[in-house]
Amino acid sequence: MKYDVIVLGGGPGGYLAAERLAAEKLKVVLIEKAEVGGTCLNIGCIPTKTLLNSAKLYAHARDSAAFGIEAEGVRVNWPRVVAWKEEVVSRLRRGLELSLKKGGIEILRGQGRLTGPHSVAVDTSTGEHLPLEGDSIIVATGSSPIIPPIPGAQGNPAVLDSTGMLALQEVPQRLCIIGGGVIGVEFASLFSSLGSKVTVIEMLNEIVPVMDKQMAMMLRNALKQVTFTLGAKVTSIEGQRVLYEGAGGEKGAVEADVILMAVGRKANTEGWGARDIGLEIKNRAVATDAHQRTNLPGIWAIGDVTGKSQLAHAAYRMAEVAAADILASLKGERSAQEFVPETVPWALFSLPEAAGVGYTEQEARAKGYDVDVVRTPYGVSGRFIAENGFSSPGSVKIIFEKDSQRILGVHMLGAYASEHIWGAALAIERKLPLSALRTMVFPHPTVSEVIREAAWSAHE
Repeated sequence: MKYDVIVLGGGPGGYLAAERLAAEKLKVVLIEKAEVGGTCLNIGCIPTKTLLNSAKLYAHARDSAAFGIEAEGVRVNWPRVVAWKEEVVSRLRRGLELSLKKGGIEILRGQGRLTGPHSVAVDTSTGEHLPLEGDSIIVATGSSPIIPPIPGAQGNPAVLDSTGMLALQEVPQRLCIIGGGVIGVEFASLFSSLGSKVTVIEMLNEIVPVMDKQMAMMLRNALKQVTFTLGAKVTSIEGQRVLYEGAGGEKGAVEADVILMAVGRKANTEGWGARDIGLEIKNRAVATDAHQRTNLPGIWAIGDVTGKSQLAHAAYRMAEVAAADILASLKGERSAQEFVPETVPWALFSLPEAAGVGYTEQEARAKGYDVDVVRTPYGVSGRFIAENGFSSPGSVKIIFEKDSQRILGVHMLGAYASEHIWGAALAIERKLPLSALRTMVFPHPTVSEVIREAAWSAHE
């Protein structure tokens, strides 16, 4: 069978690339061995945010007396929480499948394998072996959780990855999380809000490496119900007991009913023929240029498998860049669109939320920028106080170059941070100066106004 474009992987990057190209009347086939939507929709972004929303509702109801709402008998019905999560995921997945089919995209269920620069073999879920040919191929095989070789981890029923956590039958009384990155902190926030005794063991000296260190410390302090053990390495796991060693050699142990392994994810570069056909693998990921082209003409790669970013919205952008380049190549041209990692925002959906884009203060200084920094508390926002109280943490930090006043990074901690960070991303992408934020009109009363307040508080 012959196609204009073959897309290997039906996650956010894969299905969006398929949609963009099919909209231009290209014949597109999408190959997915599991469910369309990939990790994000099925076992990542969407289910975890659904659970976190339930945790937020519980926390708000539990603490609502301060706002004049007295709720009695508030409790967590975990089976119903999980059922709602499953309903959300299944409905969104069905909607996505219907949208893809309406767009004229053929969906093949099965394991695809590259057999050449323009050919893919698919072992379908029905047992067929189908050889496909395509003028262009997009690789979007995603990533998988890393399970480090810690003695006692393999085959231990108490040790779960993020997927296993979504299938828990009850809220664990004691939860130990190995890894204080985005995934670890989100689960720590979720289950500590629901009543679990949570301990996070992190090898580095601070949580969430992508965060500005000052903001990361504020987030850690805000998660008062979580015990953080920093600068510690897990040495072994004995049943439900996690043994670790601190930087100074001191030893410790944590007893837990459930142990979450959240030390990161790795690009899926095996099992689909990457090395067999000569695709360049660099730093354990498929190497691509700014247009998402690989070293082999006719093959593009997008999303987690490229190692550039493990964010769904980054995969979306890479999909658009690759699709634009494929369309340009049909005219013998090269697209002007490029993927710029520095302008991709990130968000942490903990309680409280955090988000950021661009350089942290540490990164900007390390790159040689002469920077200035301004930080403003969320407390200047009347809406934030009205909805969150006087003691809720919240702050925005802006890093900018002294001479040019160009914005280099914006980092936020507090409610709704994930909804506001896009504006900062646009400012950084357009290389705007701090003055642009001062003259921008923000709606009032909103929490987003703290960005403008921070810009005005900076010295000229």
